[in-house]
Order: sequence, then C-alpha cells, then structure tokens
Amino acid sequence: MRIELATAPGTPGRPNEDWAATVLPASGQGGGVVLLDGVTPPQGDDGCVHSVPWFTARLGGALVELSGSRRDLTLREVLAESIRRTADTHRSLCDLSHVRTPQATAVVVRWDEEEIEYLVLSDSVLLFESPVGTVGALLDDRLDRLPPGSLASEAIADARVRNKEGGFFTAAADPAVADRAVTGRTPRAEVRAVAALTDGASRWTEMFGEGDWTACFRVLHKEGPQGLIDRVRALEDADTERRHLRRSKTHDDATAVFAQL
Repeated sequence: MRIELATAPGTPGRPNEDWAATVLPASGQGGGVVLLDGVTPPQGDDGCVHSVPWFTARLGGALVELSGSRRDLTLREVLAESIRRTADTHRSLCDLSHVRTPQATAVVVRWDEEEIEYLVLSDSVLLFESPVGTVGALLDDRLDRLPPGSLASEAIADARVRNKEGGFFTAAADPAVADRAVTGRTPRAEVRAVAALTDGASRWTEMFGEGDWTACFRVLHKEGPQGLIDRVRALEDADTERRHLRRSKTHDDATAVFAQL
C-alpha cells in the first residue's frame, strides 16, 4: 500500500485551515483517509472564540478515531458523533447557533479486504481509480447547483443557503447534517487507488481545466500530491489577468491525499 499526503497554506504566515490524516488500524488490515477543508468566516465573525484550525483538528481527530475503531458505525454515524463530540468541547464558550460557527467540508473513506465505504460533504472531491485505469469522481454538487445570485461572492456563500434546505451543507455543530452527506460502498476489488482533494487542490481540473479527473489522477500517480499542488500554484501565479481566478482568492489552502491500495 502506498499513501502520500501534501498540504500547503494559501497565504504564507496564515494558518492552514485544511486538515488531513490517514487511518491505519493496528491489525494491519484495511485503512482510511480523512480530509477536511475549514470554512473561513468573513472578518473573523463566527461567534466562536476558537480558530478554524482548532475546529478542524478536533473534528478530524474524532473522525480518525471513530472511523478506525468503530467499524460497527456507518460513516454517517461516525460523522454525526464526531460533530457532536466537537460541539460539546466548546458549546459552553461559543455561540454554536451562529451561521458562521466553525465548519468544514468533509471526505472520509475507509476500506477493508472486502469493500470501500465513503462519505463526501460539500465541495471537496473523492476520486476512485478502477483496476483498468478508469477514474470516477464522487461529489456533493449542491453548491454548484445553487441558482445564480445565491452566493454573496465566488468565495463566500450567503447565509441564506448555508446549511439550509435547498442550499448546501457543511460539518458545523449540528450532527443531523451527516444525513445530508453523499455516501456509498463499493467492492474493494473494483478500486486500485483513491484520492481526496480540497477545492484548493482540485482547481487544476475544476478551475483551470488543465485536464479531466483521469488526467488529474495521472499527475498524482507520477508526481504525487505535492506535484499536483505545485502545478496549481504555478497556474495561479500565471493567471495575472484573472481569466480563471476571477474574484476568487489567488491562492487557497490546498491539500491532496493519494492512496494506492
């Protein structure tokens, strides 16, 4: 098994709000990946005394523990319990009802000798490669399906559609959001590699159109996650006329995990 991970902050000197880890049970059988992309609140207004990295580290830690140790729980149940545990650590100090309370997108995938189970919430990306090289993307595309005008800007979602019916959902303080995640299972024999990308890393395909998901997977195979992030950074720096970036931030936190099973 080959597992590689790379991450880079969008702004030097600013904390990276992405979080990722791999899960390798002591039994030596199976494994997993957890990837989170923390949501940056506008002007720090989120009703919480803690930072987004504080939140993603605690939510991510709970996801790693439960996805690795509680195989009896589905990944929806794992996410719900992880959100509940994280909320309990700061509900006495923070306003968890605030629409901008710390939150994150989530990708969780775990496998054993028989099958692969996955969960995707919001706009991070999970890719599966078949034994013959076909690549499929498992996406939660609700953010992309919002009608024009629903977003305050290309970078900041309006509060009217965040964690609301008819809008899109992120992992924040309400465990019930786990029921909104895209989930599924597939036989392990049908997958030879998986990759998880935050939207800062998936820009190579989704924003700059340098190649489809199959081409993106080839980059991960040959150059690893750091190679993909380096390519994204080069494209961002070269887009001085902002033909692709438009109003988006020049550099976003970018994280990629690649696991060859």
